[in-house]
Amino acid sequence: MVRMPAIYLSHGAPPLADDPFWPGELAAWAADLPRPEAVLMVSAHWEDAPVTVGATAPVPLVYDFWGFPEKYYQVTYPAPGAPDLAAKVRGLLGPSVHEAPERGLDHGAYVPLKEMYPDADVPVLQMSMPTLDPAELYDLGRRLAPLRDEGVLIVGSGFFTHNLRALDPSGRVATATAEFDEWGRRALDAHDVDALLDFQHKAPASAFAHPRTEHFAPLFVTLGASSGDGEDDTSQPIDGYWLGMAKRSVQFG
Repeated sequence: MVRMPAIYLSHGAPPLADDPFWPGELAAWAADLPRPEAVLMVSAHWEDAPVTVGATAPVPLVYDFWGFPEKYYQVTYPAPGAPDLAAKVRGLLGPSVHEAPERGLDHGAYVPLKEMYPDADVPVLQMSMPTLDPAELYDLGRRLAPLRDEGVLIVGSGFFTHNLRALDPSGRVATATAEFDEWGRRALDAHDVDALLDFQHKAPASAFAHPRTEHFAPLFVTLGASSGDGEDDTSQPIDGYWLGMAKRSVQFG
C-alpha cells in the first residue's frame, strides 16, 4: 500500500464554494494525491479533551457558522463513516479516546472535502484537538503517523492566518499578514520544526495573524504525522490570499 502524505489546508468559510479559483485548486490537489482509503480530519473548529472521535456513521453536518445565506445551511456531504479507522485511532492513542457518535462533520471538515472528494465516497473520521499546545499536538501527530502506511490521509484543517478583523472584501492584504505568510513559507520549505512549534515567538506578527491559535494548531498534528526529521518531501500546493487572509496549504510526503 502506498504511504499517504499528511496535509494541512486552509479550509475557507462556506462561501469558498463560490470562489472562482480556490475550489479548483483543492480539486487539483486531491487529484494529484494517492487515493485514500479513509480521511482522518483534525479541524480548527473542534476542541475537546481528551481526544474525541466523531460519528462513525453518516449523521447531519454541523453548521457551525451564522449569518450566511440559507443555501449554505442546505449543503450535505454524506461521506461514509469510518469505524475501522476509529478503532485504529484508539489503538494508537489508548483507551482514553472518547466517542461522540452524534457529532457530524463541521465546516472545517466538509467545506474542503466537498471540493476535494465531491462524490463523498471516501470514509471520513473527524477527531478533536485536545489542546492548542504546539508540542503536544506535534506528539499527537507522531503517534498517529502509522496510519499513513494504511492508506489514511491525515488532514489538518485550519487557516494559515486567521484574524477576522483583518478580513477585507476588496482583498487587501495587511502587511503583517503578508509578513507572517512569508515567514511560514520559508519555515515550511526548510522543515524548521523548532521554529514552527515556537511560532508565537519566532514568527513576525504572530499575534496579529492568529489572535487565537486554533486555526494554526492543526498544522502541528500534520507536522508530527510527517517524519519530523526532514525525510518527507514538503510542497505548498496552494498559496495566495482570500479576503485578506493567507490560504497557504502544505503537503508532507
